[in-house]
Amino acid sequence: QKRSVSNKMAKTFNSVSVSRVGKLGDLLPKFDTPVSAVVEYDPQGLSLKLRRESNNGRVEDLYEFPVHRTTECARIGSISYLFNIDGESLCLRFREESDLKRFHSIVNEAKVGKSNSVFSERTDDSSAVQYFQFYGYLSQQQNMLQDYVRTSTYQRAVLANSDDFRDKVVLDVGAGSGILSFFSVQAGAKRVYAVEASSMAQHAEILVASNSLKDKIHVIAGKIEEVELPEMVDIIISEPMGYMLYNERMLETYLHAKKWLKPGGIMFPSRGDLHIAPFMDDSLFMEQTNKANFWVQTCFHGVDLSSMREAAMKEYFRQPIVDTFDMRICMAKSVRHCVDFSQAHESDLHRIEIPLEFYVLESGTVHGLAFWFDVAFSGSNQTVWLSTAPTESLTHWYQVRCLLENPIFSKAGQLLTGKVTLQANQRQSYDVTMDLCIEGSEQTRSVNTLDLKNPYFRYTGQPVAPPPGMSNTSPSEAYWAQLDAQGARQAVNMVNGISVNGLGEVQMDSSQNHTNIVGLVSQPNIHPGSISSTGRQRAGPGPGTATSTGGAQLIGGGISPTLFTSPQTHQVVLGNTSHFPVNNSLMIGDYVTPTSGMLSVQGYRQ
Repeated sequence: QKRSVSNKMAKTFNSVSVSRVGKLGDLLPKFDTPVSAVVEYDPQGLSLKLRRESNNGRVEDLYEFPVHRTTECARIGSISYLFNIDGESLCLRFREESDLKRFHSIVNEAKVGKSNSVFSERTDDSSAVQYFQFYGYLSQQQNMLQDYVRTSTYQRAVLANSDDFRDKVVLDVGAGSGILSFFSVQAGAKRVYAVEASSMAQHAEILVASNSLKDKIHVIAGKIEEVELPEMVDIIISEPMGYMLYNERMLETYLHAKKWLKPGGIMFPSRGDLHIAPFMDDSLFMEQTNKANFWVQTCFHGVDLSSMREAAMKEYFRQPIVDTFDMRICMAKSVRHCVDFSQAHESDLHRIEIPLEFYVLESGTVHGLAFWFDVAFSGSNQTVWLSTAPTESLTHWYQVRCLLENPIFSKAGQLLTGKVTLQANQRQSYDVTMDLCIEGSEQTRSVNTLDLKNPYFRYTGQPVAPPPGMSNTSPSEAYWAQLDAQGARQAVNMVNGISVNGLGEVQMDSSQNHTNIVGLVSQPNIHPGSISSTGRQRAGPGPGTATSTGGAQLIGGGISPTLFTSPQTHQVVLGNTSHFPVNNSLMIGDYVTPTSGMLSVQGYRQ
């Protein structure tokens, strides 16, 4: 039987008198007139806003404070409620007893529901505040919507399997702006419950109303671990993937939502594959080592820093590297770890242990392990894949590499064995431990533990460098041979130093742009911060240029469709014979880490 929707959107109580409680218990009016008390959903509980309407009809916010599980509050009599906020006691006097009962029920539900939540038990409060605050910004939703590979793949997966959605009830977990809910309705869904835990739920409800879909899409503000749905659902859709697939631990929320899925229901996505491969990258290893070598100085302004060098090495090598790379740095075929979302339980993701066995294809130094993931949408009509592999179009997930502090030299044909362990923590992330050695040679064993919550965002938008030693012909000779060939062609088409059009007529087009034979790859507009920013261009004439610096690390920033007018792709010149394509669809990253901050974008246009 269908129940009513558990709606945590704004509730308004009119004609509320607010007083301060004096030291002797006397009531002192805080405002000279009654006000409206507006209770709004907040990821940590509730937000209580006191407002009044001015003479010109404008609504004025007078006071606001959060209500969470530790807030001191209680009923007084039949129409009053007392709060103790930051040392100040406020008494709210309602117009009717029924208003007080309704208000108390809302407050009590927020306090009790939070303390019993599976989410709250596995998540540190400060991490949750940061997480939901980030996803509550419209700018961050814009960034994610403008991840065209991601968004377009989801729409294609839904519309290509419209038979699975037609006349069905859908649950959108972590709905954000509600884009997946809209896709579900486009595919013919009868009803969609869009559950969103951040303050973005209020914006999503406005979007739904403005698209005249309030009868189809029901926005529910709250965490899926805490809300009540009015009925069971046929399909669950979500975008729960983070770096290395598991970061942010939203996959557990996605699996928790199955308590609302009918038997035989569909999960979209249906499966996630984490790929792991050993890699060789001397440049990256030396880059991180050189950072730590700052601390070898024995006379830095008269201070000996050398005792900190070992600690600095451990700190730098605890950071996973988020960027992209040439697939040819991988020294063996990747090992695949699969998760079937229809069968897995959320507790399966608390500790993930992946055995590794690699047959080394090329001799060299194993500097660490590279990670990427693919997810599949298995519908009744078609299976659609979304891949973050380095051979595919670049997405906001990039790829992740974890370095060994003590690399392992391996010869072609040897067996590299070990395991990767992902241990979940309360910061909505994982501690990643790599344990590797050459089979039969225990002395080669190397172990390192990294903090996935604190990655190093290395991607700068520069073309991906190929591994050293990939040129099979002389690049110098190839360059001059091409230059000679171009010179010969130009000589045929020149008359007294003036170019002709091939018909013996002088070409007077002064706008012709003579360029060097070697094409210069346009630099993408991307910031190197934790959340890369793409698509911002300097105001004024001329082509868009990258606005990033080592210190300018934006949170978010989407990619502009105008940047797709050029057919160019990122290219890496290998000798003069072939190119490795990396798509220029540069995207955004997961939510901000403590080392990043917001950057003003005045003077830029999108």
